[in-house]
Amino acid sequence: DFIKNMITGTSQADCAILIIAAGTGEFEAGISKDGQTREHALLAFTLGVRQLIVAINKMDTTKWSEDRFNEIIKETSNFIKKVGYNPKAVAFVPISGWHGDNMLEESTNMPWYKGWTKETKAGV
Repeated sequence: DFIKNMITGTSQADCAILIIAAGTGEFEAGISKDGQTREHALLAFTLGVRQLIVAINKMDTTKWSEDRFNEIIKETSNFIKKVGYNPKAVAFVPISGWHGDNMLEESTNMPWYKGWTKETKAGV
């Protein structure tokens, strides 16, 4: 039922926000061969959604680790490129839904995150 509802909503969307759990084991399960992260990214692209934002959630469980954030970006970028997205045109945002970090305002827990700049063929 969840996938059916997702397909209905996604087929009408211009942009998708892919929420990825940063927790050890959680990210790996989602990005695995049969993981939901893979399934949702593939479905979004297949249904015509060309703009993607990736919110990397539960950064509080990683103690706000920049290394973990970058590791997830690298692995996710490799996959979404195979699906059809240009990773350089995808915003990756570290968040904590539980604490509200980077949801509406900059987080003091992740001072290393300076925002996102879209790269295009002409440069930045």
